[in-house]
Amino acid sequence: MNDVVLWRRLLAEFVGSAFLAALVIGSGIAAQQLSPGNTGLQLFENAAATAAGLYAIILMFGPVSGGHFNPVVSFVDAGFGGLSWRDAAAYLPAQTAGCVSGAVLANLMFSKAAFELSTKHRASAAHFLSEVIATLGLLLVIFALARSGRSRSAPAAVGAYIGAAYFFTSSTSFANPAITVGRMFSNTFAGIAPSSAPSFIAAQVVGGIVAFGLIRTLYPGVTPDEAADILVPHLRGANDPETRRYDATGPTAPGQSVTNP
Repeated sequence: MNDVVLWRRLLAEFVGSAFLAALVIGSGIAAQQLSPGNTGLQLFENAAATAAGLYAIILMFGPVSGGHFNPVVSFVDAGFGGLSWRDAAAYLPAQTAGCVSGAVLANLMFSKAAFELSTKHRASAAHFLSEVIATLGLLLVIFALARSGRSRSAPAAVGAYIGAAYFFTSSTSFANPAITVGRMFSNTFAGIAPSSAPSFIAAQVVGGIVAFGLIRTLYPGVTPDEAADILVPHLRGANDPETRRYDATGPTAPGQSVTNP
């Protein structure tokens, strides 16, 4: 049964990541078309769509997989015991493949070539620092809410943070290695040149490591149960009693969490 449950969670991470990439890239293309020559307005439109859409996507898929859509979130969660290392490793290719698929769909929806490598170069010291800070802030938001028992506010808080970080970071806050890979395949407003992607991914990993240490310092009482419910309470595996009840009888009644009745 555990393999079936993992399969379901991987599918949720794949589809959710595809929606995320399609949302980010598609809204970027639309912004370019709607507001030609006005970069500030394009960024605002892209950020607003991303913030609102991310909130909805986490609500859609979070009850199944946790709604990570981000390898750094998954591995930091594993570090706190909320997700097994095996599952975090399985999430990574699902998230990355989902983001690449979402980029292709965004291109096709706007009558562009399915695969096109971005020529938008972003690698600089300022961008590197921005991605470290963006990733650090994202993880602090997520785990602060988990530690204080307010995980149900996480979808809105994460959307709001990412929307704001579009403006206070020079990198426009990718904060996610999977979406960084996906954005390489769209030569549009939201794209990133393949030569710039390694720097962004390295910065995101550094941000995740710094976040892990800072979270342990600020919130030393984070438990595996709290970590397991970051973003949205969700199915944890075949050994979880609520997962067994879900598989046997379907989703829980309205108003009940699939992990906490």
